[in-house]
Amino acid sequence: MKRILGALALALGLALPAAAELRLTDDRGVGVTLPRSPRRIVSLLPSLTETVCELGECARLVGVDRYSNFPAAVQALPQVGGGEDPNIEAVVALRPDVVLMATSSGGAPRLEALGLKVLALEPRTAAEVQRVAETLGRLLEVRDAQRLWRDIDAGVAAAARSLPAAARGARVYFEVGPGPYAAGPGSFIGEILQRLGARNIVAPELGPFPLVNPEFVVRTDPDLILIGLRDAPGLAQRPGWANLRALREKRICLFDDAQSDVLLRPGPRMAEAARLLAACMAAKAGG
Repeated sequence: MKRILGALALALGLALPAAAELRLTDDRGVGVTLPRSPRRIVSLLPSLTETVCELGECARLVGVDRYSNFPAAVQALPQVGGGEDPNIEAVVALRPDVVLMATSSGGAPRLEALGLKVLALEPRTAAEVQRVAETLGRLLEVRDAQRLWRDIDAGVAAAARSLPAAARGARVYFEVGPGPYAAGPGSFIGEILQRLGARNIVAPELGPFPLVNPEFVVRTDPDLILIGLRDAPGLAQRPGWANLRALREKRICLFDDAQSDVLLRPGPRMAEAARLLAACMAAKAGG
């Protein structure tokens, strides 16, 4: 059909309309202009990788970071380092139309200096997850990208409804990584916990993912501790932690690496994260 239209336009001396440019603004406030929707994409952030795939455009990915492992199809793609240490030469060799990466990554200036388009997006809150999904929907020219957020929101709401009343109101501490770093109430994790009826021991003014003093956790004495399995060894050896009620009463939720991926990625699997947290709270906080 395109050939027929082209031949007809040529015969009539008409010019076919040029494809409209895509103009987007990323989370750095940088304007990114593309001549058309990208066909070759490198993603250097797992949550962005998952969002592209959930929007039905996984086939456009030609390379990912070493941590992007979901859905399974992306595991067969070339890995080009991490978000913080991308292999610039490997990225360039893939000839991407655009590179998706976190705003916190230091690789953007080098990639842009080599002539590559970079769209830096890094959601930390639920509202930002929604906005990033919309931005990627425009980038990929996906109709009704809002469907993704509606599905996430409905899944979180369903997880909240599943919780028994006895599991609500628990004071929780969610450790996201060594440091220790915690999920504050302003983070997407903290927002899910709030919707599930939990009370975060971290103050909002400390930020989404603050570095906390272990003594602070001792003073606040949470009802429930949520932590990744790989970071859990030695909890009782932390100063004062052996006396925490959560440790004494075994009110600790341990998450393996696959579950931690779900919980720590602000993207399409947030409803699954809510179900994991609800199951933990029902078993431990409501016990």
